[in-house]
Amino acid sequence: LDVETFMDSDGDGVGDFQGLTKCLDHLSGLGITCLWLLPFYPSPNRDNGYDVMDYYNVDPRLGTLGDFVQFIHQASDRGIRVLVDLVVNHTSNQHPWFQQARSDKNSKYHDYYVWTENPPKTKPEQIMFSGVEDSLWEYDEQADAYYLHHFYKEQPDLNIANPAVREEIYKIMGFWLQLGVSGFRIDAAPFLINPLGIPDCPDLETFLKDMREFITSRRGDAILFAEANVSSDKIPVYFGNGDRCQMLFNFLLNQYMFLALARKDSQTLLEGLKSLPNIPNIGQWLNFVRHHDELNLDLISDSQREEIFQAFAPEKNMQIFGKGVRRRLPPMLAGERRRIELTYSLLFSLPGTPLLRYGEEIGMGEDLSLEGRNSVRTVMQWSDAPNGGFSTASLDVLTRPVIKEGEYGYKRVNVTDQQRDPNSLINWMEHIIRIRKQCPEFGCGKWQILETDQPCVFAHCCKSEGESAIALHNLGDRSCTVTLKSDEYNHLIDIFGDSQYEPLDINLPSIPIEAYGYRWFRVK
Repeated sequence: LDVETFMDSDGDGVGDFQGLTKCLDHLSGLGITCLWLLPFYPSPNRDNGYDVMDYYNVDPRLGTLGDFVQFIHQASDRGIRVLVDLVVNHTSNQHPWFQQARSDKNSKYHDYYVWTENPPKTKPEQIMFSGVEDSLWEYDEQADAYYLHHFYKEQPDLNIANPAVREEIYKIMGFWLQLGVSGFRIDAAPFLINPLGIPDCPDLETFLKDMREFITSRRGDAILFAEANVSSDKIPVYFGNGDRCQMLFNFLLNQYMFLALARKDSQTLLEGLKSLPNIPNIGQWLNFVRHHDELNLDLISDSQREEIFQAFAPEKNMQIFGKGVRRRLPPMLAGERRRIELTYSLLFSLPGTPLLRYGEEIGMGEDLSLEGRNSVRTVMQWSDAPNGGFSTASLDVLTRPVIKEGEYGYKRVNVTDQQRDPNSLINWMEHIIRIRKQCPEFGCGKWQILETDQPCVFAHCCKSEGESAIALHNLGDRSCTVTLKSDEYNHLIDIFGDSQYEPLDINLPSIPIEAYGYRWFRVK
């Protein structure tokens, strides 16, 4: 979640740590065990807070360090761990380091960044924000040189090859670990170990190992999880032999999942799972449906990407950067509750740890009238009160707009109304989280694909410590009866599903499943 858009406690139109702390019971009630906070550092906010001005403080709009510590204490009391963003590929151009670097070439901070007087030509595939930036190099008049930036020009890249920069990163991690966080999400991790544009750069793959050793020395249960949207053959770099990152976003499977949903075909999802490399036992995938950025479709072919566009983002203003979708899930699925549940049932049963973005528990939509990625960054909808209960401020001073009208407006989609409805999405989410906690096999078990006689049905089993759980998902729009091509799983106990099915006859190998249906079983 983003503190800025979650809950405003003082009526200034901006979410803050005091507001978030008051909402911890909501999250605890859902069954949330860990919060990943988007950047909350002081920032000019050119890039949703990822342009950091000060790594050792809280944006004053969001509160103080004291508010942060109180939040950490209250979260811990509820058994909720906290992970924070480690944004060290770049800083804001307003950061004091950069201001000293550009004004004095003899300053130690000059070498904190990457400069050149003759920049090489930028290749189109190197540009992160296609159509917004056209080069990796920006001329600075005061320095009379060009600096490297892989993201917006207001975000100069740090020179990770400089040992002094790496020492600064250790200090930043140590500071927040001391305040009680349980680890870090490494933003733009590929640029930390393969920083294009830095001449004579040493092999920095060991930097991830050094970071891991540092956080383990400070807090034994702290973790690193990396944002690394890379091809399958490059993924092992981030896990190492279990001595680097413990967790990695599963970008590849995410893209194959949407392709499978578009095709209504289980074989596509199977291909996605099989394309993943083996990872260390201590390693873990972080599975997700959507997050704060676009749905990036850069790891699949152009034709496959077009299939997803046609199914879920057919209009140009639903797409971004030529390879992404800037929508939330419910509107992508035309609000079809069965398909929404199917998708989240897949998320919670696929091998790994499930991630939810704030608002997914109530089925929030997007606002395509907003620029770029902001379409999916509207404020949380708590009630049908003005501003969706997010803030008592006037509409014109809200940090982000609230969705007012239409099917996903706050008067129709909000926490308060759904908590009163036993059939609401929020109560369904609470249920699936509770069942998922009772099936640790899905998170840490050894998985295998189960063959069926229905191409639209994806079936898999996860085993751990002598226990087995099975999940069946019908990606098709017609009900069917499934036969598992194995007699190992005849004695199945229903534990979760899209409807109340008749008990299975152990003498009959067939399993009925509705259109867009899902069924979880315990193997007796």
